[in-house]
Amino acid sequence: MNGRRPVIGITAYVEPAGWAVWRDVPATLVPHAYVRSVTAAGGRAVVLPPDDADADVLELLDGLLLAGGADVGPERYGQPPDPRTESRPERDAGETTLLAAALAADLPVLGVCRGMQLLAVAYGGLLHQHLPDVVGHDGHRPAPGVYGSHPVRFVAGSRAAEVMAGVDRVNSYHHQAVADPGGLAVTGWADDGVIEAVEDPARRFVLGVQWHPENEPDPRPVAALVRAAMSARSHTRVFIGGEKPDRPAPSPRRGRPSRPGPSVTPG
Repeated sequence: MNGRRPVIGITAYVEPAGWAVWRDVPATLVPHAYVRSVTAAGGRAVVLPPDDADADVLELLDGLLLAGGADVGPERYGQPPDPRTESRPERDAGETTLLAAALAADLPVLGVCRGMQLLAVAYGGLLHQHLPDVVGHDGHRPAPGVYGSHPVRFVAGSRAAEVMAGVDRVNSYHHQAVADPGGLAVTGWADDGVIEAVEDPARRFVLGVQWHPENEPDPRPVAALVRAAMSARSHTRVFIGGEKPDRPAPSPRRGRPSRPGPSVTPG
């Protein structure tokens, strides 16, 4: 690749961690699989800890990857919390700040698992807080630390179908899911109707996937983000708070998913 590698910001966890002689130390971290997949695709990964003071860091980035992790707080989409929901308010606040500015500036964005759910909430959508109550099984998170695997299908002609051409199974580790995508288009489903991919075709690159492509041998969505970031960098420059954004921020919308999905009302 000629010139500077596209810089991809990866949102990070803050969780108790242990290493060497240290135990249960609050740490900013992200699974290395995210970094490895960005690097393998030709990008430069930068880890972004939660910080909702401003989104100025986006001026240094060419793309944003919203990583997986704890549940999005239900107050973000106007629902009371389910007892099984475990949220991280500081992370929600920091990522919401970054995402709003990234969308306004038309910066390429990929949401993975929790990241896809945060995208849906940003576009005015709703989440199922405990998916087994909806689909009647634990196949999307079979056991702690164990990924599931299931069939997936995509809308012909969509970005998801283009990126995932030839793929008909994905991995899975989540107990929440998108119930209403808000202003996003639903472009992928699992065999049980759970929404697996959403996107905004009006923007340069906004894609959400419910599975974990960073853990796949061929992490295509991450590679697609890096390509989009390189292309975007050659055409525009992101300025946060200084110049008029290329596109308006998304307008929240309440409604039904644009494709068939689980029909149970979110808990």
